[in-house]
Amino acid sequence: MSNMYDLAYSLEKGLRESEEFLTLKKCYDEVNANPEAQALFASFRDLQLSLQQKQMTGEEVSPEEMEKAQKMFQDVQANAIISNLMNTEQRMSMIINDINRIITKPLEELYGPMVEQEEE
Repeated sequence: MSNMYDLAYSLEKGLRESEEFLTLKKCYDEVNANPEAQALFASFRDLQLSLQQKQMTGEEVSPEEMEKAQKMFQDVQANAIISNLMNTEQRMSMIINDINRIITKPLEELYGPMVEQEEE
């Protein structure tokens, strides 16, 4: 059997060469080629990260911040280039989640019965 790291690098290469990743890269490049879309997308991501950090540290997100985030999300969705990127990102994320479920299946099978026994 191959070395686990060799398999992981093979998976990485396959992901990079996949149609889904190449489409994602193309969409990302289109956003970066458009100054208006690039600025809006960067602002949206910065705001997203800021709000996530607040939530992770237990800080309260103010109603004003939530309103700003909702407005910016609407602006982002209204921009066809960014909206296309975000839809493509979501599809790529689903693929990665599926892959994660597949590769963690042996651990799930190993520990699954113990969890079920504890619940009984």
